[in-house]
Amino acid sequence: MSKYHIGIDLGGTKIEIAILDEAREIIFRNRINTDAHKGSSHILSQIFTVYQLAVNHIKNAEHSLGMGTPGSLSAKTDLLRNSNTLCLNGLPLKSLVEKKLNKQLVIENDANCFTLAEALMGAATNFKLVFGVIMGTGCGGGFVINKRLRVGPQFISGEWGHSIINPSGPKCYCGKNGCVETYISGSGLERDIKEKLNQHLSAKDFLNQKTYTHDEQEILNNFYHYFGLSLSNIINIIDPDIIVLGGGLSNQKGLYSHGQKEVYKNIFSDYRMTPIKKNKLGDSAGVIGAALIGASMSC
Repeated sequence: MSKYHIGIDLGGTKIEIAILDEAREIIFRNRINTDAHKGSSHILSQIFTVYQLAVNHIKNAEHSLGMGTPGSLSAKTDLLRNSNTLCLNGLPLKSLVEKKLNKQLVIENDANCFTLAEALMGAATNFKLVFGVIMGTGCGGGFVINKRLRVGPQFISGEWGHSIINPSGPKCYCGKNGCVETYISGSGLERDIKEKLNQHLSAKDFLNQKTYTHDEQEILNNFYHYFGLSLSNIINIIDPDIIVLGGGLSNQKGLYSHGQKEVYKNIFSDYRMTPIKKNKLGDSAGVIGAALIGASMSC
C-alpha cells in the first residue's frame, strides 16, 4: 500500500487536491479554478497543474490517486455522463486524465466520495448504513455499507437527485420532469425564486434571510416540503442508520429543524428517529473521499 494518497475533487468552479498520509492526515491541500467555460482540454491542463503541485510536495514519492467528479462513468461505454460540467459529458475522462498525468487513477462520483469520507472520518463514523446527501448546485447522494462504498452495477446507487417527485414538475437537464434536483438544489430554488418573485437571488442568500414576505414564505415552505418528501422516500426504502447532509445548502439550520419535521411526517413508521446530521468535514469531504477511494483501490 502506498504511503501517500492523493485525491482530486473536480468541481464545476474549482479543482481541489489534497494528500493524505498513512494516518489519513491532510499534509497538503491546494485549489485552482476549473474555468469550465474554456473547455475540456483546458480542464485537463488545470488537473495536470494542480497534480504537479502535489507530486512535487512529496518529491515524486509513490502514491495512489483518486478523483471525484459530478456524474459517473457509464458501465457500458466508460464515458462520463450526467455531469453538470457539460463539456466533459461523453468523454473517456478516466483514460484522458491518466494519459495527461501518466498515472493510473480511480474516478468516482463526487457524492460517493463525500459519503465515504463522512462514513470513515466524519459525522457517520459510528453507523453501518450511511446515506450521504449533496445539496449544492445539484443534488447527489451515495451509500456506504459497513465502511464500504456501494456503487451498484449501473454506477447509479444513491442518485436520489433524479428521482421523480412530481411528473408534472419543471424540466430537468436529465430530460425528465419533476426530479428532486429541480426542487431542492440551489439551482432549483433559484429558479423558483425567479419565476415567482422575478428576482435574481442566490439560494444561500434566500435561506439566510431573517424575515420573509408572504410569497417568500410560500417558496420556503415548498422547499422544506419537497425536502421532506425526497428524504422520506429514501428512509422508507432503505431505512439508513443516518443521513449526512453536505453541499452549499447543508449549512442552513432550518434543514435540521423544520426540514427534519417534514421528513418525519412522511416516514412509514410510528417510530421516527433517523438522525439527519450536518457533515463534519466541510468542503474537505469530497477531496478526502477521492483520496480514500484511490487508497482503497490500491490495496
